[in-house]
Amino acid sequence: MSHHHFILHKPYGYLSQFIYELKRKKNLLGELHDFPFGTMAIGRLDEDSEGLLLLTTDGKMSEMVRSTKVDKEYYVQVDGIITQEAIEKIKKGVEIGFNGTKYNTKPCESFIIDEIPVFGARGKKIRDERHGLTSWASITVNEGKFRQIRKMTAAVGFPTLRLIRVRIGNVHLNDLQAGEVKEVGAFFPIPSSQLLIS
Repeated sequence: MSHHHFILHKPYGYLSQFIYELKRKKNLLGELHDFPFGTMAIGRLDEDSEGLLLLTTDGKMSEMVRSTKVDKEYYVQVDGIITQEAIEKIKKGVEIGFNGTKYNTKPCESFIIDEIPVFGARGKKIRDERHGLTSWASITVNEGKFRQIRKMTAAVGFPTLRLIRVRIGNVHLNDLQAGEVKEVGAFFPIPSSQLLIS
C-alpha cells in the first residue's frame, strides 16, 4: 500500500481532527482538502493555534514524527515587550501546571524576534494598539504538553496572544497560506533530530 503525506497550514479556529462527536459545530480538517481515507494529523495544534501541521496515512510515520527527537518551533506573539530575562527563563525551563500537578519544562531554544513576522490576518482579531504593545518570540521544544507554549510564556509574565507553529524538524511552514495543503513525499527522521522531506 502506498501512503500519502501532507503539509497543512492550519488556520485559527480549526480542530486538528476529522471527527468531532459533541453536538457543537466545529471546523474540522476535512473541510480544507479532500484527504484520502485513513489520513491522520501527526500531533495537534489547539483550536486557537495556527501553523504547520503534518498529516499522513502511515501510522508508523506518525509515531516517528511525534517522538521527542524531533524539534517543533513556534512563533508566539505575547502581551507586552518580552525581555531577554524572560527568554532566559524559558530557555532554562519553567514550572507550569500539567494534569493537576506541577511540571518543569525541559531546557529549550528561544529568542526574541525583532522583525514582526508576516502571516496575514488571523480569523479572529486579537486586539489593537490601544490595549498595549505586543512582541514576538521564537520557542523551540521537543516535548508537547497540553498548551505548553502558552503556559510557558504566561509563567514568565507575558501571556500568549497568537501562536503559530513554523517548523517541525526541517520541514518549514515557509509561505504556505492559512488553509493551504500540499502533498509531499515521506517524512524521514534523521540522526540530527530533524525531519527530511523526500
